[in-house]
Amino acid sequence: MHLKSKLILKKSRIHYFLLFLLTIFLGIMSRKIPQIPLFTGDFLYAVMIYILVRIIFISKNALYIITASLLICYCIEFLQLYQGNWMIELRNTLFGRYVLGQGFLWTDIVAYTFGIAFAFSVERIVLKYKPL
Repeated sequence: MHLKSKLILKKSRIHYFLLFLLTIFLGIMSRKIPQIPLFTGDFLYAVMIYILVRIIFISKNALYIITASLLICYCIEFLQLYQGNWMIELRNTLFGRYVLGQGFLWTDIVAYTFGIAFAFSVERIVLKYKPL
């Protein structure tokens, strides 16, 4: 890998990381302002997961990033169906509440799907990616 390529990857990770932090902030704010619909937080959660997967797998193609992001979001949502005592205790922490959520909702699956589609679309438009 050329030095210029390494710098571009590093720069991209920095930009994605800043977007990651901004998305977390917006997601938290969406839960604090009652006028914002609840699905907005789930939508932004999916955008955040997409960005995180992109940071980790910076050179993977879009289909890989979309698939991995959807799998992570869906798995976390379906994990909410498990109600073991230790999992309930974990969900009662700040980390557990924000990362694992509280209860399964099909509408969250829809919000995750649209959030990841949105993140991919914006990334594709901004970075002028070729189709999948």
